[in-house]
Amino acid sequence: MCARIRKGPHEGGTLKKANRLRAGRTTVALIAAGVLGAGIPAASADTTATAPRIDLKVLVLDDGGSAVDALVAQLKSIGLPYQTVKLNDAGRQQVDAAFLSDTVSGRPRAKFQGVVAPNEIPFGSADAPEQTALAAYEKTFGIRQIDAYTWAHPEVGLDYTDQNGGWAGVLDGAKTQLTADGKAGPFDYLDGTVPFEDNSALVSESYGYAGHPRDGYTSYLTAPTGGSLVGSYTHDGRTELVVTFAYNQYQEQFKVLARGMVEWLTQGVHLGQSRNYFAVHVDDVFAPDARWDTAANCTPGDFDCAGGSGQTSDIRMTAADAQYAAQWEQTNGFTLDLLYNAGSGEEWKAENGGTDALTAQLLADKAKFRWENHTYTHEFLGCVQDTTTVPWTCAKNADGSTKWVSRSDISGQITNNYNWGVQKGLPVDRTELVTGEHSGLKTLPQQPQDNPNLAGGLLDAGVKWTGSDNSREPQQRPVGNALTVPRYPMNVYYNVGKAAEMTDEYNWIYTSKADGGSGICENNPTSTCLPAPLDTATGYQSHIVPQEAATALRHVLGNDPRPHYVHQSNLAEERILYPVLDQVLGDYRGLFADSAPVVNLRQRDIGGELGRQATWAKAVEDGKVTAYRIGTAVTVQAPSGVVAPITAPEGTQQQQLLGTTVFGTPYAGQRSAWSAPGLLQAAITLKLPA
Repeated sequence: MCARIRKGPHEGGTLKKANRLRAGRTTVALIAAGVLGAGIPAASADTTATAPRIDLKVLVLDDGGSAVDALVAQLKSIGLPYQTVKLNDAGRQQVDAAFLSDTVSGRPRAKFQGVVAPNEIPFGSADAPEQTALAAYEKTFGIRQIDAYTWAHPEVGLDYTDQNGGWAGVLDGAKTQLTADGKAGPFDYLDGTVPFEDNSALVSESYGYAGHPRDGYTSYLTAPTGGSLVGSYTHDGRTELVVTFAYNQYQEQFKVLARGMVEWLTQGVHLGQSRNYFAVHVDDVFAPDARWDTAANCTPGDFDCAGGSGQTSDIRMTAADAQYAAQWEQTNGFTLDLLYNAGSGEEWKAENGGTDALTAQLLADKAKFRWENHTYTHEFLGCVQDTTTVPWTCAKNADGSTKWVSRSDISGQITNNYNWGVQKGLPVDRTELVTGEHSGLKTLPQQPQDNPNLAGGLLDAGVKWTGSDNSREPQQRPVGNALTVPRYPMNVYYNVGKAAEMTDEYNWIYTSKADGGSGICENNPTSTCLPAPLDTATGYQSHIVPQEAATALRHVLGNDPRPHYVHQSNLAEERILYPVLDQVLGDYRGLFADSAPVVNLRQRDIGGELGRQATWAKAVEDGKVTAYRIGTAVTVQAPSGVVAPITAPEGTQQQQLLGTTVFGTPYAGQRSAWSAPGLLQAAITLKLPA
């Protein structure tokens, strides 16, 4: 009997809240030019000899609101250092001249390169001492400020009367437009249209004010009524980015605009970098997957499906499905990662006449895909499972200890699959692995620790990167000498090949008992029940596809390289994965210019990126990073061995021992890179264009 792939009922998709509204020292030296905007005092553009020092850190004045919280999330995600003053805390730090600036080696120092404020008057009144000190600081050093959320009124450069384009209201579903200044300026990485989310007709998700620009105001984003929602206001020797719509860190409209807001604030020079990543792992290639039983509401063959009818057929791709996958990749300029189980495929072949058109077609097209080891027969590599109980438990030895799959069995599953791939000419990397069901890693509640033989098995097989389930373990961690790579499960389930099956299972999970569902969604802090079951004929395309595409797109826009994973069954039969991927890529390309393509990495590169991000974040959190600009020069110091993420304008040069080279790689109108000192240098030195 061919070993079907059997998994827990939610493998490939975790419970999520439907329509959720989340309002809510290697010395490194960097030489850079100051990039100053209109209205900034000329003194700030002085030569290096007389210019002040400006530290590359952002001041956050936090009122506890969702808009400031969103901007903090953006700073954190890209690795840009910031310091927070919580405005509502008793005994907090006072924002006065001494806090904002001082003198170092006889040179005036601005301690922050930008200010994130909740609104234009974060200290309550224009003549409050802290407000006066902040305004003087910004004027003296040419520091910009973001007013995270305010309303349209003259004090921020806007007229709000109806006859002048004034408007206030709900923005759900609105299609706003970048102005020519916006596209030529901080938002040049976007195509032009910025849609606002509308996830539920039952709640208002976005509210805003639009106004007509007055003198000194440059509009970047307009509402459908024509009034401005985002723009820069220059007055009294200061410049503010005025935002007049409410948002939180999870909403698409903020994620789309956040990059430009940070570039505007920092004037194009800052620590940290960002990319829009998307990778899709297709698990169980060559193996068949078990099918959901719409009558029994479970998957026959799974351990919790004792009452299953057992009459459902397995799901497996055909040669035509493989051809379609290769054609889809070419059309979309996107590469899928195929995670294969060679042994399961060989078993299927032996049980089906000794021929396998699917394997033949995939091997013929092997260079068109990325390939990754998913173990030979998808064996569970954690504890030995006792399936006489529902749910399953870990089998015990005679002395009561847990019975574990052995180190040799683990390394055998990995090595046999890798060797098969090498023999067939697959471009597979020995260092990459995803075990079946992420087994071997801790699996709650049954297995609260890793299989103690897992680390040794990975070492024996040469594995450095092993996939984990992001819904269980979102942080990268070591497993012996290997590191995990958390993967996002997509709500396109492993046990369905048709839209109606997918919708039926989705209804079972997300419908209350009163409406015929499992009731899993009831009284569950991570889930909300559907108002009513979805129509199985239309619900997949009308509800599940846009929901899952929106979730994936939020990940793409979060400087988050973690891959998403689905299963070969989703490329078979009705090929239900493609509508989700088409919407993710289509929506993305409708938002972003060609300068900001989707970055599609393989697992080893994703693991390396996650590691660099975590190491840098720890250095910043520990206060071990120092960075500042002096006219055309900036110096950055970081811990030994830490590479620094740096973003700078096009035309930036890196100073080497014997000359200069072009700095970084282009992305979204800027150049950026993880940087380290050159040969015989204790510092990175950049020179920005004038």
